[in-house]
Amino acid sequence: MPELVFFSGTMDCGKSTLALQIEHNRSARALQGVIFTRDDRAGEGKLSSRLGLVTDAVEVEDGWDLYAYLVEHLSKGGRADYVIADEAQFLDPVQIDQLARVVDDLGIDVYAFGITTDFRSKLFPGSQRLVELADRVEVLQVEALCWCGARATHNARTVGGVMVVEGAQVVVGDVAQSPDEIGYEVLCRRHHRRRMTAATSRAGALSPDVLPVSSD
Repeated sequence: MPELVFFSGTMDCGKSTLALQIEHNRSARALQGVIFTRDDRAGEGKLSSRLGLVTDAVEVEDGWDLYAYLVEHLSKGGRADYVIADEAQFLDPVQIDQLARVVDDLGIDVYAFGITTDFRSKLFPGSQRLVELADRVEVLQVEALCWCGARATHNARTVGGVMVVEGAQVVVGDVAQSPDEIGYEVLCRRHHRRRMTAATSRAGALSPDVLPVSSD
């Protein structure tokens, strides 16, 4: 039976790498898929991994009907044995409903990849709808790590290495930005609550606590 599967996790957990692997495995078996993406770090119409892998994709725009796009694609003689939707957190909830309709009405497997929560630990609307509708939600097992070495569970937005908690929900950036730019960092819950990034932790380490020394 065709399924809508949501692969979720924090940044740096290998979502796009897995999407590219799924595409490779199926294309190697002579299957043809349609890849949707939005706001990928590599630019418009690209699905890329931080490992350096990249492939062409269809850039989704506001108001697009993904179901209608696929129906038109098929009616023109195109094939769609499967659908991959990367950066799915940026899709509208209505577009997630359309992906579910692709599974139910067209009988096509849909594999969606995205982060669940934003830099404020609030659900992205697209991710929330995927959790509500998906046949399966798979939490990726490649664990991203906080700077402290603990499992990273939260995404943080940084400016100059300092965590910020206000601003637009969607601002395109990367974990590899220079310190003066808007960037992102994965943190454990404890350090996300304390707003302690790798940069601010290093600054704190410059003034280490001194152990009390007794004269006795």
